Amino acid sequence: MRVATDIGGTFTDLVFVDQQGKIGVAKSHTTPPNFEQGVLDVINVSGINTEELDTFIHGTTVIINALTERKGVKTGLITTKGFRDVLEIARGNRPDLFNIQYQKPSPFVPRYLRQEVEERLNYKGEVVQALQKERIIEIVDYFKREQVEAVAVSYLHSYSNPAHEIETVQLIQELWPEVAVTASHEVTREWREYERTSTTVLNSYVKPIASSYVDRLENELSKVGNKSNNYIMQSNGGTTTFEQSKQTPINMVESGPVAGIYGSAILGKILGEENIIAFDIGGTTAKCSLIDNGEVKVTTEYNIERTDRTAGYPIKVPVVDIVEIGNGGGSIAWIDGGGSLRVGPQSAGALPGPIAYGKGGKEPTTTDANLVVGRLSPKNFDNAVDMQVVKEAINERIAKQFDTSVDEAALGIIRIANSNMLNALKLISVRKGYDPRDFALVAFGGGGSMHAPALAKELGVKKVIVPVAASVFSAWGMLMTDLRHDYIQTYIRRVDRIDYSEFNEILARQETGAFSQYAEEGVKEENVLFSRFVDLRYVGQEHTVKVPVPNGEINEENIKRVIQKFHETHEQLYTFKLEESPTEIVNLHLIALGAVKKPELAKLVNLGCSLEDAIKEVRPVLYEDHGWIDTNVYDRAKLNPEASIAGPAIVEEQSASTVVYPGQSVTVDTYGNLIIETGV
Repeated sequence: MRVATDIGGTFTDLVFVDQQGKIGVAKSHTTPPNFEQGVLDVINVSGINTEELDTFIHGTTVIINALTERKGVKTGLITTKGFRDVLEIARGNRPDLFNIQYQKPSPFVPRYLRQEVEERLNYKGEVVQALQKERIIEIVDYFKREQVEAVAVSYLHSYSNPAHEIETVQLIQELWPEVAVTASHEVTREWREYERTSTTVLNSYVKPIASSYVDRLENELSKVGNKSNNYIMQSNGGTTTFEQSKQTPINMVESGPVAGIYGSAILGKILGEENIIAFDIGGTTAKCSLIDNGEVKVTTEYNIERTDRTAGYPIKVPVVDIVEIGNGGGSIAWIDGGGSLRVGPQSAGALPGPIAYGKGGKEPTTTDANLVVGRLSPKNFDNAVDMQVVKEAINERIAKQFDTSVDEAALGIIRIANSNMLNALKLISVRKGYDPRDFALVAFGGGGSMHAPALAKELGVKKVIVPVAASVFSAWGMLMTDLRHDYIQTYIRRVDRIDYSEFNEILARQETGAFSQYAEEGVKEENVLFSRFVDLRYVGQEHTVKVPVPNGEINEENIKRVIQKFHETHEQLYTFKLEESPTEIVNLHLIALGAVKKPELAKLVNLGCSLEDAIKEVRPVLYEDHGWIDTNVYDRAKLNPEASIAGPAIVEEQSASTVVYPGQSVTVDTYGNLIIETGV
């Protein structure tokens, strides 16, 4: 049996597939700060026999929470003499250009804990000045006195030659074996001193937190008889072992959300849809990502806490390219200083949650608004919902401020939330040169199917796909993932001056390293699959475009095809290409997948009941531009394959509600997915 669990801001989800291919799902409330308890709770709710488990995959928000809530450990930095303040200096290209009161983000390591060592390499990795080991001993003593719990080591040009970092780490471990240490080359071999140092520091900052959490989770799983192979979801769309996750936890910064993106790509291939917009609405956030021709986009230009006013903190590890906004089911509706209605980014979270949860929530949320307009039913909540309390809160906090009815105020909350989400969808599509009309939208998460049909119509997307068990789809995506490691090496060369023997030697060395790492993790060589990319730019440019490179030996002939692909991609992203300009390689990127057996998607069984049998009730629902309409509400579990319903309609399942608008239609496909034609 394979089991996947995903910790969200409000719920912890579980999906399992047994030996017969049967898929089961379960949900339980997330339990901060002891998130492992939520995992055990959802395992108990699911009723699975943990002794039958052979694979356990886990997605967690522990790392991103520790970073954003500043709950990591006291960290010290050791760096090359003269580069102590690289975290403070950061980048000059601030996002809020004309804000004269702009302040750079405060470094995670204060200046008194940033220490310098005399050592120097040049950009080729050649030693200019030897490492002064006596200084390392002094710094270790100083860090001990300051009660530092983790150490980051980041030297200039160590991406080219990590020898000095390796020596430093070995010495620290001899002098102070209990401290957590991270060297920059262990997390990234890309250049850019500030970004590399930031990534190393953040990894050290959360390393003891991650190690403690993974150990607690593993211990709790062992108590319930679990003896499976345990894996953690990474930000790059693949999984890694529990042990490796403790060494480089920064790779788990977007552990949970990316699984749903990857699952969308897999589902798209099964359904013959290669172009997908993946759209996930949870309790606290909405996330979206674009999949072009079946390819999940991965970037190393990732930042946490970056907004249109703040620069955030760079993390230079591979992360699935996601746009995330603070709008979800628990997002709070509020009035700003100018008297305008806002929704999010503040969230009621798991505790106290929306008012409807009856756990002490006082602020109206998107979930409460959807209840008032009839898109959600009070009958589907775990608790008895007091609708009068919900309506009174919306009336007091929102409706009275605009001298309008509770119904219109609730619809206004939904419209604002939809507007926020639409902007996010445009960021990954229209603003990057893609036509949304060429894509299908896969909607999942607890609120995805409720908002997606309206958003898709406004965006021009013709088809919305609501997968089976949409509310726990991210966990299903984990069941479909392979093990994955990314090997990125900075290698700056003009294409017309490449030494092909050197070039192929480096590529071969990357692949040999991948085989070795997978051998240690018990993966056979025949199950390791490679994809290769290069980051290219025009000579004189600052930033790059990632382009695929064929496997096997690279020569002048096939590099021409790579360059042609670069020109085409550059034009798509930036509206122009310079075919006569020389090009330059910046990074080599090897993706190594450790293929694992995946469950097959089961076909939906015809239950023999009619469409009328699936109607749960008829209730009034408020639609934009249409007003209140008495709407058939269908039980998704009773819908047969090929069933077709004309909107308006509501399709309900255990923890999600699909809203089909007037003029739209929904069909159940052979696998049980809901296929909505949006009417555009």
